[in-house]
Amino acid sequence: MWALSAVGYRRLGAAAASATAVGGWISGKLPAHDPWDLWVGHASAVTTAAAVLAYAGLTVLVVAWWQYGRTASSVRETLTTLAWWTAPFLLTPPLYSADVYSYIAQGAMVVEGLDVYTLGPSSLDPAGIGGDAAASVGNHWRDTPAPYGPLFLLLSAAVAKTTGGTIVPAVLAMRLIALASLVLIVWALRRLARDHGRSESRALWLGALNPLLLMHVVAGMHNDGLMIGLMLAGLALALRGRWVAGSALVGLAMMVKSPAAVSLLFIGVMVHASATGPQLRRWAKGLLAPGLVASAVAGSATVFSGTGFGWLRTQGVAGNIHTALSVVSDVGLGLGELGRLLLGTDPEPVKSLVQNLGLAAAVILIFVLAWRSMNGRLPPVHALGLGLLVLVALSPMVQPWYLLWGLVVVAATQQYGRMPTVLIVLSAALVYETHPTGATPPFGFALAAIAALLATVAVRRAPFLPETAPVPAPRSGPVEAPLTTEAPQGTV
Repeated sequence: MWALSAVGYRRLGAAAASATAVGGWISGKLPAHDPWDLWVGHASAVTTAAAVLAYAGLTVLVVAWWQYGRTASSVRETLTTLAWWTAPFLLTPPLYSADVYSYIAQGAMVVEGLDVYTLGPSSLDPAGIGGDAAASVGNHWRDTPAPYGPLFLLLSAAVAKTTGGTIVPAVLAMRLIALASLVLIVWALRRLARDHGRSESRALWLGALNPLLLMHVVAGMHNDGLMIGLMLAGLALALRGRWVAGSALVGLAMMVKSPAAVSLLFIGVMVHASATGPQLRRWAKGLLAPGLVASAVAGSATVFSGTGFGWLRTQGVAGNIHTALSVVSDVGLGLGELGRLLLGTDPEPVKSLVQNLGLAAAVILIFVLAWRSMNGRLPPVHALGLGLLVLVALSPMVQPWYLLWGLVVVAATQQYGRMPTVLIVLSAALVYETHPTGATPPFGFALAAIAALLATVAVRRAPFLPETAPVPAPRSGPVEAPLTTEAPQGTV
């Protein structure tokens, strides 16, 4: 196969990102109405051609990313590449998702004094602030209460108020938040990789330069990026002994999206390991202290925001939407339909039961990982990454970008072996599942399956090999030994 230098792949990826951005400008998720007439619809033939260009650009970007991971690049070179690949998406309309319109509309609801945890974006005045954003929200979400925490709603409200809800500046302001999230992810990734004896440049390649993250955090502006950034930063502080500040940051991450709460269990493992005194006291401190700090931060943020504690009851609203990537929902739906055909029973209770069993299994496995970490068999941060991957795999609703929850953590904590290789293949495949408009057409799943097959063949023929990394620097606080379970050369 042809090969380029790191600079060559950087330039190739930048050209590919530019093609994706140009195609997305026409075929992306355009607003229902743009008073500036910048993001407007075109004839169907033009839109189809633009979508083909976007998919072609994305394919070349994945190849450039894949090959760049085989070069011996420095941290500075990788950060430069990240800047080159990010730049084309800075001014585009929302790509691969319409969620940013929900964010803006929910922020407008806060400004207007509406209860975002009871009402949906459709409650906004079409002619008022946020009206254009509400009209652009996907059909599934127009009457859906917000499942997000008060911190994110405050940020969305600030955007809506500052921009008056005008679509273009509001979307670009949300992209600034996404870029800040990316910077935070990069900062935390480098520190966590250093503390785990991991190559910073390789961790950045998998965790930040990843096309899945570029498409869904930068181009799509999903708030998962902010949750991940705050969570990683909290872990980086806790790992260096500053667990109170780390738990506080996790509390803020929870006020964006609730899955960040899982990390408190593993910060508790670190606190237990560093605590002194009687065993009971160490257990109590580890199990309770991080959660109390995070709860105090979450409660303060909720009171300060004025949005109320309705977020506690809306965490399951997304589970009402069926996504084909959720294995437990697919199984539950299949069993429910089978029962309906054979016994005439309602399929929904069966589906709900299977979904709840999946979540229960995820919780059990997460606690098993925490126990293994407590016994010194797994570093706590790495165990968290595995736990988040388990949570996503067994969740009742799974979107492609949910993989990033655990992927970014594993990128910072494990040298290349079986798990990182699986994540590399999944990243290359899942970028195809979503159309630039945010829809999930059947051909997207077919493209994802083909990409997964080709990536698997490619990685078997030429595995990603571990790279020598610097020894972790001495630090205060609980210490984790870097993982040594690297794949031998010539294996996957």
